[in-house]
Amino acid sequence: MRSLQGFTGRGYDRGRNRVWQAGWVMCQSLLFKRSWMPSAGRVAMLRCFGARIGTGVNLRDDVTIHWPWKLSIGDHSWIGVGAWILNLEPVTIGHDCCISQQVLLCTGSHDHRSPTFEFDNAPIVIGDGVWVAARATVLRGVTIGDEAVVGATALVHRDVPAGGTVLASLARRDDERA
Repeated sequence: MRSLQGFTGRGYDRGRNRVWQAGWVMCQSLLFKRSWMPSAGRVAMLRCFGARIGTGVNLRDDVTIHWPWKLSIGDHSWIGVGAWILNLEPVTIGHDCCISQQVLLCTGSHDHRSPTFEFDNAPIVIGDGVWVAARATVLRGVTIGDEAVVGATALVHRDVPAGGTVLASLARRDDERA
């Protein structure tokens, strides 16, 4: 039987103290996500909070970054409008990558076998030249190899080899035959 009141979060390291965390949450909501903030301003803000960001990175508006100090983005990569990088653990994005609009990169999960639903988190690594298309979801512990493509709305729960392609399942009407 699950008892969420016993949840401790043991083993999870936020990486910075509460003052840093509060500072980031405030800056993200007041400045970082706003449409009037230029990409260069977003990049500078992330760097101030400890992110490793390459040159020529384009960060669009309404992007959510959980902890900047657990983020690394290579040169000339793009992060689209509304992307959400839920990086309880490190997220590494290579160079010349396109993380399209409303993509979710989620390093967090819970151990469903744990009676107190403790964390089961793991990093995400995205190689060079990768395209993760609109509204795709990449789950914790996944490595996406160089030059791979993740199609729109795909759910990635295991590694993708270099040059690989992952597409979302196509919906069928009831009257279509297999």
